[in-house]
Amino acid sequence: MKNSYELIYDVVKQIPYGKVATYGMVAELAGNRHWSRVVGYALHVNPDPDNIPCYRVVNRFGEPSKAFAFGGVNKQIELLENEGVKFIDGKVDMEKYIWIGE
Repeated sequence: MKNSYELIYDVVKQIPYGKVATYGMVAELAGNRHWSRVVGYALHVNPDPDNIPCYRVVNRFGEPSKAFAFGGVNKQIELLENEGVKFIDGKVDMEKYIWIGE
């Protein structure tokens, strides 16, 4: 049986190139809508950032993490912009780039 972090990583791996998901959405898709903070903790200790694209997870307002563990908030923005994700006033255009799971 998988632990909560493994379930979270499985969801994050599904977020398509050029899309984002929120902490809450990842939590719900991982099996518990109350795990939003757990998602944050799991992503902060991501054991495989090359294959678990934690930078594609933003808060419910579309804001990148000020505590992004792999280079800071500017790195997270850079990685998303490299995938074509556009920001409006420092927030992801959620209507255009949100992924709601398959």
